[in-house]
Amino acid sequence: MTFRRVLPVVLVLAACLSVAPPAHAYLDPGTGSMILSAVIGLAVAVALVLKMFWYRGVGWLRGVRLQLRRRPAEGTPAADE
Repeated sequence: MTFRRVLPVVLVLAACLSVAPPAHAYLDPGTGSMILSAVIGLAVAVALVLKMFWYRGVGWLRGVRLQLRRRPAEGTPAADE
């Protein structure tokens, strides 16, 4: 799908979801701290996943660089020849 087709659908969906009748619900004072701790936990989990994949990527790139250094250039005799 092209961006021009997706954009109106997303805008209409966002408009429909933003209009809601009043809930008349009570939120106690502990709800704010619960939401805050959930947001902090989510941020820490995302940071941990990014760190894990960052170290995997760096390790993979270091391995590729070491393999490229060890590979003898074409036309030059290897050490065991």
